[in-house]
Parts: sequence; C-alpha cells; structure tokens
Amino acid sequence: MSEQHKPWTAYYGPSVRKEIETAHYRTIGDMVSAVAHLYAKKPAFTTCLPNGMNGTLTFAQVDEMSNGLAVYLRETAGLEKGDRVALQVPNGLSFPVAAFAILKAGCVLVNVNPLYTAEEMARQFADAEPQALIVVDMFADKLTQALKGHPIPNIIITQVAEFFPAMPRSIVRLVQKHWDRTLAPIDLTHIRLPEAIEAGRQKSVSKEITVEAYREALLPDDIACLQYTGGTTGVSKGAMLTHKNLLMNMEQSMEMITGVEKGREVALTALPLYHIFAFTVNLLGFYYLGGRNILIPNPRPLTNLKRAMENYPITWMSGVNTLFNGLSNETWFQDSPPKHLKFASAGGMALQSSVAEVWEKVTGKPVLEGYGLTESSPVITFNPLGKMRPNSIGIPVPSTELRCLDEDGKDVPQGQPGELAARGPQIMKGYWKKPDDTAKIMQGDWLLTGDIGIMDKGGYFSIVDRKKDLVLVSGFNVYPNEIEDCLTRHPGILEAAVIGVPDGASGEAVKAFVVLSDQSLSSATIRAYCKEHLTGYKVPKMVEFRDDLPKSNVGKILRKDLRSEEFAPENGAQRNAS
Repeated sequence: MSEQHKPWTAYYGPSVRKEIETAHYRTIGDMVSAVAHLYAKKPAFTTCLPNGMNGTLTFAQVDEMSNGLAVYLRETAGLEKGDRVALQVPNGLSFPVAAFAILKAGCVLVNVNPLYTAEEMARQFADAEPQALIVVDMFADKLTQALKGHPIPNIIITQVAEFFPAMPRSIVRLVQKHWDRTLAPIDLTHIRLPEAIEAGRQKSVSKEITVEAYREALLPDDIACLQYTGGTTGVSKGAMLTHKNLLMNMEQSMEMITGVEKGREVALTALPLYHIFAFTVNLLGFYYLGGRNILIPNPRPLTNLKRAMENYPITWMSGVNTLFNGLSNETWFQDSPPKHLKFASAGGMALQSSVAEVWEKVTGKPVLEGYGLTESSPVITFNPLGKMRPNSIGIPVPSTELRCLDEDGKDVPQGQPGELAARGPQIMKGYWKKPDDTAKIMQGDWLLTGDIGIMDKGGYFSIVDRKKDLVLVSGFNVYPNEIEDCLTRHPGILEAAVIGVPDGASGEAVKAFVVLSDQSLSSATIRAYCKEHLTGYKVPKMVEFRDDLPKSNVGKILRKDLRSEEFAPENGAQRNAS
C-alpha cells in the first residue's frame, strides 16, 4: 500500500518511523536479558496491595530468577522447545518471572484467567495440552477437578505475596489462611515457585547450562503465546502469537506513545497481565522502556488502587471505559487524581465520549483511545498524543494497513462504513489446531476483524460497532455504541448497554439496560431524552433497570451475556422493563 493510500502517516510525529522493518530483538528472551543489563538495579515491578504492603523486584532480579526457572522447566521438568506451559496467576511479581522464564526456555506461554471455573480451566487445558502449570495457591483447590480430563505432569505453586520481604509476606499468608480462609490444602504433587527457581540455579551450575542456548534455538516466527479469545466467531480459541508478532507490536505501540522517557516512567497496571493489551504494552512495552510497573492484583473495588496512586508517581495507566468511568466517580479520586500522570490509554471496548470528557476534567490529562484484537497482538490503531480526534480509535500504527470492506470484500468509498480488515507484522499465525476457524477470518495476509468502521479523509478511523451486534430496525442499521454513548451522557445514568430483540412490527427493536445514579429516572424520561438526540428508529423501545451489568475480567460490558439472558427459555417476561 503506497503512502497515497496511507494518509494517516501525515499525522505521525517527527520521530515516528512510518515503517518498522524488523524488531530490535530476535526473541522476547533476548529483549528481557538485554534490557536487564541496561537497567539492572532499577525497580522493574512492584506489587501493591490495597493496604499498601508491597514487594519489588529489580530488572536484574527478574532476569536472574527467570533464568533459573527456565532451566528448571527444561532440565528438571523435562520440557522441550514448543511445549506449552499454562500460567494462571493474577498481577504480581510471580507473573513476569514465570512468563519470561517460559519464553526463555523456548516453551509456549498459555495465559489462563485465574478466576476461571474448574470447567473452564479443563476446556483450555484439553485444547492447549500443557506439560506444566504455574498457578497461584488461592485457586489451586480447583485443580483436582480441572485436571481430570488432561493431567498436567508438572505443577508449580506460587502465592500473591511471592518475593515480598519476609514480614509482609508472612502477614498476608496469615490473613489469607485464618481470616479470609482463601487457602485450601493442595493435594496434588507440586513444587513451590522459589524452590523451582533454586533447583534451576543449582542445575545450571552443576551442568554448566546457559539459557542462551535455549534462546539461540528459537526463531522469531516460533510461537511465543497461545492467547485464548472468543475471537470473531464466538468459541474460545488459542491465537498463535509469535515472538515477532509480540515484539513488533510492542515497538509499534511504543513508537506511537510520544513523550515517554526511557528509565523514568511509572505505569499503573490494573488490567490483568494475562489480557493481551496489558501483556504487550504494560508487561513487554514498559519493561522495554526501562519503566517501573506497579501491579494491582485485583482492581475491584476501585479503592484497591488508592494506595498505589498515593504511594507512587504514576505517569501512565491503561484501562477500559468502565475503569475510567468508575474512577472518575470515586470521591477519593476526584479529590486527589494522580499528580504525575501524562496520559492514559483505553482499549478493549468503545471509550464513551462522556467518560473521556469527565476523565480529562478530573485529571487534566486525556485518555488516548486505541483499537486492536487478540489476533493482532493486539494493537492496530492508536490516537497520537496532541492529535487526538473525539470518538476516534486513531490511526494505524507503523507498518500496518487498514481497510473498510463491503460484504463482497471490496473497499467501500471513503467515509462509508465497512468491515475493518488489517494487515501487518503483528497479525497472528492463526488459531491453534483450528484451520477452518482461521480460514474464516484470514483472507491471505488480511485479518477480518468483525468490526464495522469508517475512515475519514485524513486517515483517522472510528468504530461504528461489532458486526454481530448490529441491530436491524425496519431495514435501518442501528449501532449500539451510538445509543450507549447517548445514554451515558445523561447525568443520571452511570452505565448502559444496548442489544436488539425480536419485534413483530420492525423485525428487531432496541432494548437498553441501564444502571442509574439518579433513581428517580423512569423509562419514559429516558426514552424522551433519547428522542431529543436520536432519530426515531434508534430510540430504545424498552428500558430495563439493573443494579449492575455483566462484565468480563477486564471490565468490558458483555452484551452477549445480556442477549443470552434475554433469549433464555425461562425468561418469558421482561424483568423491571417497560
């Protein structure tokens, strides 16, 4: 695609490369070790608990510990290059040590949500077939049931306060064991993470083993991660992301984030690191920059972030719309927003303009919206700092092409909606063991995203909605994002979600689910408000009031869950709806 067909490059900053020919490092393990030498004694990761207790590892410590664990995996556990290792750990010091060790060992990292049920774990284990599992002890009670279908021969157990100083670590353990009662006995054969690291250290000395030998056997196109996603077709699948995919996307993202200073940034990581955006941008990207990551094991309730924001000079944070909305409505955050913040970045779901406006009013700093998918490692577009456009996902990152296609796969006229198709070095190899599913969304080098977007004449893109979320009212296309944005602009509405429901007269009708901050509102007043701002066929025909809305582990509102509830056989009547 020529520069004439990449109008967005005109909005790149003077230091932004239009094309990134190759990543600085061959593999992620190479990057981890090289950066550790540059910033050896600087703090790399700090876990901050809600009460302020914390633990920190330097770049050198993370590098050395992950070397030891890599040797354990290969030499003691007997894993080989390409074997899968599942990692089921919340944000904490164990995560970077374990993730970097798996990648240094030449194994494939399989990120697993720690909150999964035993049934969900079993499905993912059966598909990925891991030879080892690193899991936090709080959730190890699910293992016996989860491993019935696919036994995993090597179990490594870690804890929330792993690598904390002795005193706070002991206090946390006592609270978990006797007060919270969150620790159950572990019946399966296992080894503790510190013991596995030490065993690897001893093995490397006695057998003169170097981790570099594992890394040298790797190629940039070797799979680094199986990142599970519902994808564009609904059923959970493992996106095969290579070392090159992730390293290139890390550099593409960092290229667009102007104003960052190497060795000086402090990133608040409230999004879980097993989520692809936090993995690529927070874990890899800010490590690459020599930044300090403040890890929050659990951001719910939002007061769990209070001590971290008070105790550390946060310069950057990422989140989803619901996180920024929630924080902006917290009194403690309004009274004392982070003083050193340069900007925040949003992804995962549409950033509502009302939320962005309130956030900037409270903090004095913008939220930069970007866009991507798990299948693209994930970043495809980003809003350049100082060149933001409201309601826009920004412009494609370097070495990325983006098009809007009609139903026949042809480019639509500029300014018209079409399915976004992306091409670039960050696009996955395909879905693990699912060639048919891969073929549905990969057209040659192009990834069909399933999202409907528009490109303006300057090359900025905006998302209209998910293709599958489109509501068809009397032949008119209705996009839930637009209606949700309208609803949340009402001062009495805290959150909103919109779906389509069957309607005899119009084929489908719009139904809104709202969470109120003003309990005096009625469905009639809400519909009247919408009529002032929306054309008639877009106005919700039904409004249902909720105390809360279903959300994913990262806070994304799940319309699919609302649809499932709505169309469940037992749900014959509309609850609280009118």
